[in-house]
Amino acid sequence: MNETIKTLKERRSIRSFKPDMPAKADIDAVIDAGLYAANGRGKQAVITIAVTDKEIRDKIAESNRMIGGWGEGFDPFYGAPVILIVLADKSCPTGIYDGSLVMGNLMNAAYSLGLGSIWIHRAKEEFETDEYKALLRSLGIEGEWEGIGHCALGYPAADTPVPAPRKDGRVYYI
Repeated sequence: MNETIKTLKERRSIRSFKPDMPAKADIDAVIDAGLYAANGRGKQAVITIAVTDKEIRDKIAESNRMIGGWGEGFDPFYGAPVILIVLADKSCPTGIYDGSLVMGNLMNAAYSLGLGSIWIHRAKEEFETDEYKALLRSLGIEGEWEGIGHCALGYPAADTPVPAPRKDGRVYYI
């Protein structure tokens, strides 16, 4: 089977990560794959913020936990040491779709490198707050950005889950 199709079929969301930090070259390769995602009109109106600092990662996890309504001590990033935050330019009409394609590329690239990943929501809610808008400004990021998602990234702490059977009746030919 073609390696790309094999990756697409085998990748699964990981919900338990080792604390070990992936090599920077691997993180960079995953991010680079996101930069090559298809995008509307070639606008490239999506940015990625790589969070590898544990203190900042834990602060974002706590914000995400509170937005999600989970109890104290729950880690919505399942222990992943890296969070790749994907944001889309609000003025771009295809931004949400473009950001979603970036997220897919990030997760598939991670799997191809032996890393685990999972898409975690609530970036939208985070980046609507003054606190996270200030974070963007502190990074020199201007404009209005919509949070698309977080790609939690790291080494899986367990075997890759077995895929659920695919449902029938989801493809139609004309």
